[in-house]
Amino acid sequence: MVDIHSLIVILLYRIIFRGCILFVDFRSGSAADFKSIAYNPVRGHSRMIVSPSTVSGSWRFFSPLSRVTKVSKVSFCATLFLGTFSVLAGGARAADTSVDPADWAESDVGIPVTDTLTTQRCGSCHTPDAKGNLSRISWTRATPEGWAQTLKRMVKLNGLSITPDEARSVVKYLSTSHGLAPEEAEPVMYFAERRIQDEKIIPNDVLHQTCASCHAFAQPMSSRRSHREWALLQNMHKALYATAQRTYETPAAGSAHEAGAEAETQAQVALAWLTKNAPLHTPEWAAWSPSIRAPNLAGKWFVSAAFDGHGRFVGEMDLAAKAAGSDEFTSTTSLKSLDDGKVVTRKGVGLVYAGYSWRGTSQGEEGDPARPDDIADKMRETMWFAPDQAKSVGRWYWGEYHEFGLDVTLMRETGAPMVGAVWPNALKSGAVGVQMHLYGAALPASVSVGDVDFGSGVTVRKVASISSGEIVATVDVGTAAVAGSRSVVVHGAMLPKAITVYSGIDYIKVSPDTALAHLGGIKYGKGYQQFAATGWSAGPDGKPGNADDFPIRSVPVSWSLAEFPTVTYDDDVHFVGKLDPASGLFTPNVEGPDTQRRFMRNNYGEVWVVATAKDDKDAAGRPLVGRSYLVTTVPAYKRWDQPEVSE
Repeated sequence: MVDIHSLIVILLYRIIFRGCILFVDFRSGSAADFKSIAYNPVRGHSRMIVSPSTVSGSWRFFSPLSRVTKVSKVSFCATLFLGTFSVLAGGARAADTSVDPADWAESDVGIPVTDTLTTQRCGSCHTPDAKGNLSRISWTRATPEGWAQTLKRMVKLNGLSITPDEARSVVKYLSTSHGLAPEEAEPVMYFAERRIQDEKIIPNDVLHQTCASCHAFAQPMSSRRSHREWALLQNMHKALYATAQRTYETPAAGSAHEAGAEAETQAQVALAWLTKNAPLHTPEWAAWSPSIRAPNLAGKWFVSAAFDGHGRFVGEMDLAAKAAGSDEFTSTTSLKSLDDGKVVTRKGVGLVYAGYSWRGTSQGEEGDPARPDDIADKMRETMWFAPDQAKSVGRWYWGEYHEFGLDVTLMRETGAPMVGAVWPNALKSGAVGVQMHLYGAALPASVSVGDVDFGSGVTVRKVASISSGEIVATVDVGTAAVAGSRSVVVHGAMLPKAITVYSGIDYIKVSPDTALAHLGGIKYGKGYQQFAATGWSAGPDGKPGNADDFPIRSVPVSWSLAEFPTVTYDDDVHFVGKLDPASGLFTPNVEGPDTQRRFMRNNYGEVWVVATAKDDKDAAGRPLVGRSYLVTTVPAYKRWDQPEVSE
């Protein structure tokens, strides 16, 4: 049996708002009695106030989009009657797009909530059923950041009362028992790692418009939901964000439909794609969820890291569980720069979600507060551990906008010989007597030239054991050595893609090729940008920019800024900030109007970042040059960051 309240909700949607799903509350009074819109977390939409207007003979309907429609009382009542009759006759089918998804019946089997604290804190709004499911929650899986964001929204918009310790406990439970499998999380780890990059996982333009025009596509792909939950998520966006409804209701380009019928909307196409490609139940989760256990990560791990503009680092990370069977760890890490040999020691803590997903913080000793790019600074650590817990990859980052970061690889030390890094990581054909440093763990104390193999065309002339963690090999490279990436083997232990053999550097790429910096320093923090230059080979075809090109090594360069002209009086290069000519670190100018600038504009602007090679030249003998496009903009006055989950 359908209650009158549900009928009114459905009716108003079908007649007036065509997709803006709203909870209606009839009240008496004047326009002064209208109340603010309130989001309903259980039903996934907002409250719309309907009240008699002060204008005689009409009602006003107020939606989140501030759209006002006037209808006569007679026509409204007639339409209400006809709409009610049609709903009674047709019923509310679970997947009927003309019915509020809040009134759909769940067709997927829910994941029971077994944690007492989560049930206590969430169960007052999210109603339980006989199977232990909590509404909404049992039909969603998400990353730690996703659940933390949801919890924050419940506190801000719905008055959830929860202590910080309780919040951490709830997020930990949900991220583990209602989280993602390692194979599901790995493709979107860049989102949790706070990387700025071009997304390559957006399947089509409709999904780009509906799910990636305001935030990264990795955000929705960091969760798995039932068909109904994906629809309710669309409802939430329409309720909270004014542009969402317009985007969702736009007809999808090329959508097939019968003559006389409406074309599919972008929302419908997106909902179908998400339901199919990110469902609640997947083979990956079915295989992973029964085997979730306390992570066994205690012990020593070999660390290999790279920091743009600062070169490579190697070291060791020692993890200790806080208690037997705990998913919380303390860490002590040593990092040695392969450029200058300086060693930094870091100490920190970490928490592992779902048996594989590390979130931690660490602080170095004897840091330099005056250097924003100091690797002794406090860092956040986001790591993905392989299911066999033998290897981990991720990013350790810091900065006002998370702009600095180490790309980190951990390899478990088991007592068997292991190679983790080789430096230098490139060999030029025809080179003679090059000393190659091989770093790892449990390397043999007695090693011969036959124990070290760099592949065909590279001859090992001499080897020496420096320690159990380092071997030095002296090699010659044949002029006919095949160019490209190759592995290195030491006493049976292999490191794939350890070095690159090349005949020459054909061109330079500057990374990032498109960059963003933020003004600051007075009231807001600066958003720096670090640049790096890499030499590339044009590949076998000799044509740069093709698929057979490959990176070779870092290139010594001199850095400078050049104007990116957009108007006749462009002078951005003088105001946006300073670029260190040696390190490639860009420091933005201060925020606020500049009296020295035309129209007293802020110090924002667009410039080229130019890298000029010191040693490498083109066929005409000119230094190789690469460049990157840099936008320096105002501070992020409003932060939309998700809440921190590692502290």
